[in-house]
Amino acid sequence: MNFESIFSLATSLGCKAEREVPMCDYTTFKIGGNARVMITPSSDESLAEIIKACKNEGISPMIIGNGSNMLISDKGLNTVVINMCRSDAGIRYLGDGMLECDAGVTLSKVCNFALEHELTGLEFAFGIPGSAGGAAYMNAGAYDGEMKDVLVSCTHIDKEGNFGKLSGEELGLSYRTSAYENNGFIITKLLLKLEKGDKAAIKARMMELLQRRKDKQPLEYPSAGSTFKRPVGYFAAALIDECGLKGASVGGAQVSEKHAGFIINKGGATSDDVMKLIDLVQKTVLEKKGVVIEPEVRLIEEI
Repeated sequence: MNFESIFSLATSLGCKAEREVPMCDYTTFKIGGNARVMITPSSDESLAEIIKACKNEGISPMIIGNGSNMLISDKGLNTVVINMCRSDAGIRYLGDGMLECDAGVTLSKVCNFALEHELTGLEFAFGIPGSAGGAAYMNAGAYDGEMKDVLVSCTHIDKEGNFGKLSGEELGLSYRTSAYENNGFIITKLLLKLEKGDKAAIKARMMELLQRRKDKQPLEYPSAGSTFKRPVGYFAAALIDECGLKGASVGGAQVSEKHAGFIINKGGATSDDVMKLIDLVQKTVLEKKGVVIEPEVRLIEEI
């Protein structure tokens, strides 16, 4: 695998390219070893060229947005990391409630853009710390809303470096997943369909949900958000709480005393600490409640 050729290509295309980048600086968990190379594409076209080059070199690149739903090994990533959060990522209003955004834009920016254009339907996403592309990738949701409700289509780049698009049912949106989780394509743009609404009411709902997050979630600590998926017929946080696991810890990782559904980095937590704590929680809930709970956070081992 010739990483230097990828590095040189990226710089020639005007992309930001860095070596030995600490992933703890690019994840909301603040955990993760060094990436061999990190590239922030200058455009979708440059990204396509880099994907083609990676394929030719036998390199499987890893894609990140805001790093809000992943736990990366402290051993690092011996691959090319593509950072989609480029500085010129933007949002465009196309009229008739249709909004297009680049994958690297944060969800909160998209929500604020919708507010300024008096568009409703995306309030549920305000405060979710991910990027728009990541939200589409996992069909992010909260407070009785999810991306499935507003997402019309996604433009992407496939593993061969070709552009394409998925729309409607092709997106395969269901609870915390989409077709992109299986096909490995890179989302570059999203098309959202919102409705005209009252600006004051939209803002009030956004502020209400943000306050609920602050009141109930341990936002003062690094985490990857909700650690576990909701098992059918149950709530993961309630099961964990009923098992007496609030405050349980391994090294610097702890089950939040504020919200049992969150594993937080109390300070100096390693990826191994978090993995062991996830395992402890899963085994305890299965033993005491007979329910299997699966991680929602993406567990990325050494590559």
